[in-house]
Amino acid sequence: MSLKQLIQGSYQDSVSALEKLGLSCMSKLGNNGRSGNSRIHYVYSPGAMCIAATSSTELAEEVTRASGSEMRLVGINWVYSPVADVNTDPRNPVIGPRSFGDGNMALYPLPRPYSKMPTDPTRVGEFACAVSRGFIASGIAPSAKHFPGHGDTHVDSHLALPRILKSLDELRRGELAPFRSLIAREIATIMTGHMALPKITGSDIPCSLSRDITTNLLRSDLGFKGVTVTDCLEMDAVARTYGVENGALMALGAGADIVMICHTPVKQKGAVELAQAAVTSGKLTLDSLRESNHRIAHLKSKFAGSWSEVLNPVFDSGRKVQLKSENDALSTSAYSASTALVSDPTGVLPISGGGALILFTPENESLNRAVDDTEDVFRTGDGKIRNKAASSDIFFASFISARTQNMHHVVYAKDLTVTEELDKHLSVARYIVFATRNADRSTWQLGVLSAIAGAKNADTRVIVISTCAPYDLLNAKLDFPFAYLATFEFTRPALEAASRVIFGEVEPTGKVPVLGGNVL
Repeated sequence: MSLKQLIQGSYQDSVSALEKLGLSCMSKLGNNGRSGNSRIHYVYSPGAMCIAATSSTELAEEVTRASGSEMRLVGINWVYSPVADVNTDPRNPVIGPRSFGDGNMALYPLPRPYSKMPTDPTRVGEFACAVSRGFIASGIAPSAKHFPGHGDTHVDSHLALPRILKSLDELRRGELAPFRSLIAREIATIMTGHMALPKITGSDIPCSLSRDITTNLLRSDLGFKGVTVTDCLEMDAVARTYGVENGALMALGAGADIVMICHTPVKQKGAVELAQAAVTSGKLTLDSLRESNHRIAHLKSKFAGSWSEVLNPVFDSGRKVQLKSENDALSTSAYSASTALVSDPTGVLPISGGGALILFTPENESLNRAVDDTEDVFRTGDGKIRNKAASSDIFFASFISARTQNMHHVVYAKDLTVTEELDKHLSVARYIVFATRNADRSTWQLGVLSAIAGAKNADTRVIVISTCAPYDLLNAKLDFPFAYLATFEFTRPALEAASRVIFGEVEPTGKVPVLGGNVL
């Protein structure tokens, strides 16, 4: 059966042809390794920076093995995790808390500018390797990303092409360290990223389309023998300049084993047809495709089994109940160990349940296609965000309300004003809990915080909580005392853990895994 017949044929014919061709029957998950879905009641597990804040690679491996077991139970055998990027640029809009940090977890004052602060990429590698081991132990193939490193840029490759002006020597000292550690431990797959390294390739070609990166650096230099997969080629870093289908052909020519086109079936079909034409014309060699097929077949035999096994799964509901019972306690323990107390110079924490409390949470915003919470960011027909309050914030309010006698929840927006009603609440409030989310970019949140601080009573105590990347108050000039907590993600269990810290039920033992904790 030809590739063209495979595209046009029936489902059963396609499966039969895939068996004959030895192609992969991998089912993949691209959530950076964090699991948890309220609709099917699987257990949440901390994301990368959240688990790094625990300082425990052992816990990272244990949590990953637990969540991986739940994924495997429903047929997932390949996950696009761990993120091996070293997040050295605090302005990074797309990696941030998806990374294990910059490796610098020592809590001591460090000199500005922040770009000169020391990092320890080997520490990032230790966490990446721990997560990789956890997935392998649960029968899932890990995939380290985004080779050769997407951490030192403030450009989102979903929207444009990042240019990282580093030499190969600089890359070896930093970004490549986690990947070297993973390759030494024979990680199964690596995802190439859409960033340009002109000092290495001599042009602005994305690394995912560059033979200098995909073959010469990754395979010949670093000795990687597993499967390479590109990041999604529908991202604008590739699609805008090269086109999706042509980008797929370029990636195959660069040495990629699998090209990822996530969203548009007609583009997937077009890429296969273009590849077939390239083979016919000799532009793409069958030998290179056969080498890729050999690597994919090995991956499949190790993690997926046969098509028959994949297409006829047996769901063990009893095992699901058992895993949920075991993993709930582990998840609670991990989140409790992740909450970090960044600063509390006046001893605001912990607080008691007596007295009025106002909780401020930011209205929903769409940031980018990588980090938006698709459960919360629903849009109207004209593209506007439908939900003002994130579901996690509603749960946060319930966690706070359960611990205090008098709570008022305000979902604040850019245009928030101190109305007569809000002023009444402020006049009696003993505590203010103010949540921020990416306030280093959505700086209007800091404006609202300052306005609320100016309107409150002098003896009202303020707790600020950064609920995503811990850079919200970096260089912020706030002239009032407050306690500052970081949760590293705005999932329900992360916010519940923060609630327990606020009311003194647990000690805040987490450490900020970037900038030596100096994020104020």
